[in-house]
Amino acid sequence: MNPILRWFHQLGSPPYFYAFATRWMPWTGGIALVLAMIGMYWGLYAAPADYLQGDSFRIIYIHVPSAWMSMLIYVLMAINGAIALIWRIKLSEIVFLSCAPIGAMFTAITLVTGMLWGKPTWGTYWEWDARLTSELALLFLYFGVIGLASAYDDVRQGARAAAVLALVGVVNIPIIHFSVQWWNTLHQGDTVRLIGKSSIHPSMLWPLLIMATAAKLYFLFALLLRARGLLLEHERGKHWVRSQVLGVSD
Repeated sequence: MNPILRWFHQLGSPPYFYAFATRWMPWTGGIALVLAMIGMYWGLYAAPADYLQGDSFRIIYIHVPSAWMSMLIYVLMAINGAIALIWRIKLSEIVFLSCAPIGAMFTAITLVTGMLWGKPTWGTYWEWDARLTSELALLFLYFGVIGLASAYDDVRQGARAAAVLALVGVVNIPIIHFSVQWWNTLHQGDTVRLIGKSSIHPSMLWPLLIMATAAKLYFLFALLLRARGLLLEHERGKHWVRSQVLGVSD
């Protein structure tokens, strides 16, 4: 078997995943903290002010990474929801459930920082702009997944029901991303591009990329932490939990 496929197969084992999460949580959390401190200093202090928006643009270093993560986490959540529905893999259900509150947090941060940025830029905290409205819909989708999953006494049944909602809601992700191209909106277009030249100056781009990396590593840390806790809750009666975690031998 291909080593990568073998590793993914092993990762589906609850004892292996618990050990993996325990090993990598401190690294992802620690590196995320260091990068966030560097990015915040560079973005909030060292980077030059924008020639049009002045210092108010600096909220970009929180707003944009959060917006990227709000969409990325939803896609990852939906993928794990599909795996859980098709192959009934318990760990995918746990990852799916763990993604939802983290994604909701990033989406809420995106909306709040967007409102704070909108006041000096547009003169108002809120407009029913296409991107703002679709991002708000994303927050409601996260809340719907969380609420539907917790509405069932059977955790696995709740996860499967919520996974259906998550898959239906995937249609909102391209709407968020392409809204500034499809409609005439107040929201500015994309200034950072994976393909082609970004329109943002390198002195502003680099701290933004550092903050985006820190956000991704924080997500991994939070995901491993939440998934490990849910895994122990679901597997608490199993032999490996008693021996590997509690140190109790039968």
